[in-house]
Amino acid sequence: MRETGPMLGKSRNWTVLHWRGQLRLASALVLLSFVVCHLTAHCLLLVSFEDAEATRNVLMYPWRTWIGTAILTAAFIVHFGNALWSIYIRRALRLSRWEWTQLSLGLCIPLLLMFHVVATRIAEETLDVTTYYNTVFIVQWLMFPWLGAVQMIAVVTVWTHACIGIHYWLRVKRWYPNWRPLLFGFALLLPGLALAGYVAGGNQVLRQAKADPDFVSSSLGDSNLTAATAAAINRMVAFGLSVWLGLVLLPFAGRGLRAWHYRRHKQPLLSHANGRSVPLLPGATVLETLRANGIAHASVCGGRARCTTCRVLVTKGLDRLPAPAGQEAKALSRIGATPGMRLACQIRPSADIAVMPLLAADASAADGAVRGGLEGSERPITVVFVDLRGSTTLGEAKLPYDVLFILNQFFHEMTQALAATHGHYSQFTGDGLMALYGLYAADPAAGAADAIRGARDMLTRLDQLNYRLHADLREPLRIGIGIHHSEAIVGAMGPPRSQIITAIGDTVNTCARLESLTKDYGCAVIISRQAAEAAGLRLMGHELRQAPVKGRMQPVEFYALKTLADLPI
Repeated sequence: MRETGPMLGKSRNWTVLHWRGQLRLASALVLLSFVVCHLTAHCLLLVSFEDAEATRNVLMYPWRTWIGTAILTAAFIVHFGNALWSIYIRRALRLSRWEWTQLSLGLCIPLLLMFHVVATRIAEETLDVTTYYNTVFIVQWLMFPWLGAVQMIAVVTVWTHACIGIHYWLRVKRWYPNWRPLLFGFALLLPGLALAGYVAGGNQVLRQAKADPDFVSSSLGDSNLTAATAAAINRMVAFGLSVWLGLVLLPFAGRGLRAWHYRRHKQPLLSHANGRSVPLLPGATVLETLRANGIAHASVCGGRARCTTCRVLVTKGLDRLPAPAGQEAKALSRIGATPGMRLACQIRPSADIAVMPLLAADASAADGAVRGGLEGSERPITVVFVDLRGSTTLGEAKLPYDVLFILNQFFHEMTQALAATHGHYSQFTGDGLMALYGLYAADPAAGAADAIRGARDMLTRLDQLNYRLHADLREPLRIGIGIHHSEAIVGAMGPPRSQIITAIGDTVNTCARLESLTKDYGCAVIISRQAAEAAGLRLMGHELRQAPVKGRMQPVEFYALKTLADLPI
């Protein structure tokens, strides 16, 4: 069927948002390329005016063609226009510090560069002025020294604005941490050398002007920079500043009119998991509404659907939201989002909605890479505990390095068995480990069958390891394995910068108890009745036993399997 009505309008909205983001990024990269070319030429001022002029003519030539000029102009209009539009479209201006810094610096850039751009590029095209380095320095260091200070502030402002944008664009990329030191060095080196060249060039002009009284007049004459052209430049600068001020104030005026209009209408409510209910700002994202009401919420990328740290579970009103599309759909697909999960920075509810944050308000970019459903929720899971028997005796009989070698071999084989049977290595427990099965399975019960196969593979690999190390061991290595399947709280847990995906709760305690019972029963594997049933095992001839578990009213039922032959495939 052909899509019509409101859904078609919503689809178009997602398309517009997608292309707006792409144009914002493309325009930023075009402007950054121009700035890099410009600053690179300035660096050569440390050598000589002639080398800097020659370099500038080469690097800036593409930008001086009509195609380059058109691309650069379009990039500026798109980027500055997007900044103004982002101010108007936001329903709340509660932004993070880096967002405010980047936005404020971006709005100031036209103000700081207005005189320089008009006096050089625009004057060349409209007033037949020819710009050289020496005439620029004469104007900025001799005639109007305050312009020199403005120019250096402009360089720092432009570069800082660009670096913030690049950093928060790339910080969600997996390769970025490795490249960040190199990029940081470049970010310091290029503007530093450019400013040093600018100062060196300015001092050289001061020396030449002092040594030759005709230097200034001849240089200005060569550039056709007369009193008439200077007056024309000043008029154009005044006009440009008026336009800039009007454009900057325009979105704020629009926001005021919109707020006055919305106050006359009843607004739907956003219910938060912390118990607060706040009015939904019309047309605003959930993230904007939360920020406007002082409710802390994660958003590493600043609401651009890149990091997924703003993910929420919609517990009410999901049916009234359009399906994920564009950037949100891609981001949710990347993390394997579970039903009901949406990005707070992308959904714009028009009716009552209730949400529950799935990550902490101080979540990092690494947290955003956690797969959907692992933020911390109660779910069926199969837990496996593995413990190495006699590790204390092993430590007494061997040198520390020998023990470390043997333990590393042991853990390597155990984790290889986990990887081969869809298990997740969860925790290291000294001389053992804890693993989770069914973590990514569509049917969590499938994890129980995988855990049985994993235990069999572990025992097989242990026999092979004992064969390889028989000359180094007084007696073969032995393990005890406990397997249990039930509900547990599963998710990424631990300190903010070193979280692991693990499980907590009665299921984990019960599984640890089952593993400890392998010592009492002298067996290799103990499987709980729930795990056996979930795996579809029929353990004919094996007695169903019971044992108490600390903290539980009911005993746990299990099967004790002594040998590898007793363990079903």
